[in-house]
Amino acid sequence: MRCFTASLGTETNTFVALPTSRQSFLDNFYARPGEHPDRPANCSSPLWVARQRAKSRGWTVIEGSCAFAMPAGTTVRRAYEEFRDEILDQLKAALPLDMVLMGLHGAMVADGYDDCEGDILARIREIVGPGVPVGVELDPHCHLTGKRVAAADIIICYKEFPHTDFVERAEELADLTEAAALGRIKPVMSVFDCRMINAFPTSRQPMRGFVDRISAMEGKDGILSISVCHSFPYADVPEVGVKVLVVTDDRKEFGDRLAERLGRELWDLRHEVRAPFHTIDEALDRASARNDGLVVIADPSDNAGGGAASDSTYMLRRMIERGIMGAAVGGFWDPVAVRLCFDAGEGARFDLRFGGKVGPTSGDPIDARVTVTKLVRDATMGYVGTILPLGDAAAIDIDGIAAVLISHRQQCKGVGMFANLGIDLATKRIVVVKSTNHFHAEFGPLAREVLYCDAPGAIPSNYLKIPYTRIQRPIWPLDADPWTAAGRR
Repeated sequence: MRCFTASLGTETNTFVALPTSRQSFLDNFYARPGEHPDRPANCSSPLWVARQRAKSRGWTVIEGSCAFAMPAGTTVRRAYEEFRDEILDQLKAALPLDMVLMGLHGAMVADGYDDCEGDILARIREIVGPGVPVGVELDPHCHLTGKRVAAADIIICYKEFPHTDFVERAEELADLTEAAALGRIKPVMSVFDCRMINAFPTSRQPMRGFVDRISAMEGKDGILSISVCHSFPYADVPEVGVKVLVVTDDRKEFGDRLAERLGRELWDLRHEVRAPFHTIDEALDRASARNDGLVVIADPSDNAGGGAASDSTYMLRRMIERGIMGAAVGGFWDPVAVRLCFDAGEGARFDLRFGGKVGPTSGDPIDARVTVTKLVRDATMGYVGTILPLGDAAAIDIDGIAAVLISHRQQCKGVGMFANLGIDLATKRIVVVKSTNHFHAEFGPLAREVLYCDAPGAIPSNYLKIPYTRIQRPIWPLDADPWTAAGRR
């Protein structure tokens, strides 16, 4: 079994002024053929799984390049085209092939390309022809466009949010694509457009039960895979929106009906799936009133994983104004402040300006007298078996509040953001994480309560505040009843 595998991705927030350049990929994750670490990473999991199949099943695996940039603004056209063409040239050199496995994000937008994944998959199909199965793993926060569905044979999204199952989904993808290459199955895909924008954390009900139920359906009645494509709301491209994807073994009409039934169930749950959001003061009031353990407050509005700068100061400023102590906040992307902390040294107490640099949604910088408690060169943070870079990092104390400053912009996914900087969360009453829901995998088990805060920032929780100009209407919640407006029931 000759298998080519490669990876390319980022999550593009077209509303933020942080261009995603070639250097953005090189700084975050780039591995040429044969250079991928011997551990999985979410976007490149198909490559890691293919390596395991080479050992266990004797596959011949031809590795292409893997590149992933931290979510930010629109990708520079030249950067996308260079990485794309690098992979396509490697694919041509690998022919003939029995199968292709691609790890893509699904919400990458470049200057001139609304649908980067659809573009590269269409070019892959043109190279390998119609007889070679192409399997694709996507992040559920993707745009499931018609172009990529037409170009691929099998698409599978992670089921979990937080994304903890990327290896399992890559294993599923490898097994099904191999079965298609051997003629054991004839995969066909069915897609239902739910006509809505929403968020679906699987760390809470009712989405937890919904995912468990669709997982139990797989392997029965010719159902090969079921994915919920949550979509990524912070992109002004036409095909934004929630979709249900069902892959069956040559049962297209059955798959179409099932996708619609499940999609309409999600529509009925639209008001229940999201966690309630609090104002800054509501969240701090509730957290301060508890004295029975750690309260985790999520600040999704400044989540680097959604393209935000991760330098907003609204939460911390209010905590300082209220005199809250025994708390931790992280991480602030501020390479200049980190440099100043390193210049001052551990134990130094000095006046520091930090945060609030990138734009209006970052708030004003904080000026405070701080104590440098810990400095780490090339700091990292673990998450579900992966190692995420934080760059040079500093921990500072501001009158009883511990804050983490990082020089490599990164979402706060794991407790290592604090523990690796000498901050013991067992001694804290409140921790504020700049994350939407990925934090839940590691912070959830430590928390007596998890709260979600609707602070000002680059990623508003209220979709009505997003200035769309190109999205396909009607769609909820921009339109109260998209089904009637679209002439459907």
